[in-house]
Amino acid sequence: MTALKQTPSQTVGPYFAYGLCPEQYNFDLKSLFTPSIADREATGEHISIVGNVYDGEGKVVGDAVIEMAQADSTGHYVQTVEEARKSGFRGFARVGTGTDPKLRFVVDTVKPGKTGDDTAPHIDVIVLMRGMLLHAYTRLYFDDESEANAKDTVLASVPEERRATLIAKREPGTSSTIYRFDIYLQGPQETVFFDL
Repeated sequence: MTALKQTPSQTVGPYFAYGLCPEQYNFDLKSLFTPSIADREATGEHISIVGNVYDGEGKVVGDAVIEMAQADSTGHYVQTVEEARKSGFRGFARVGTGTDPKLRFVVDTVKPGKTGDDTAPHIDVIVLMRGMLLHAYTRLYFDDESEANAKDTVLASVPEERRATLIAKREPGTSSTIYRFDIYLQGPQETVFFDL
């Protein structure tokens, strides 16, 4: 009997970033999503999220895809395409790490508002990359929201010594507001991932 090999539906190869983000990789295909969650006219404090994805050996991953979803600056999630067009806020972004010379992901957005009394401003993050059969889910919180972070029930469910892996740090001395958020897939600095 002939042994069958794995097919693309059974494993994740380096090609999927090109399929999910074709315009970012200069292919003649239209991307469904961009690295921008909010246009300039969107209401709120405009920020950028910048980071790298690191593998278990501490090497930068150049073919990961990062997806981010969030509420707008008032804590409201976009419900319709019309609402997104009118507000300039889409609530979702997708970016390939191989599209940046430093193999970073860079997402432009507005700082999200709180979605409830027991939540801090946060962004939901999905990581896809070669060799991962399932997506990895995590959250990004902000280091300048310590009071709200202390009340967040999801963040409180994470062991205290691991919470720092979910906190984006505001970079000082920059003309625009930039938060650094690196993702470690394994190792001593491994980012906390959630089982959804």
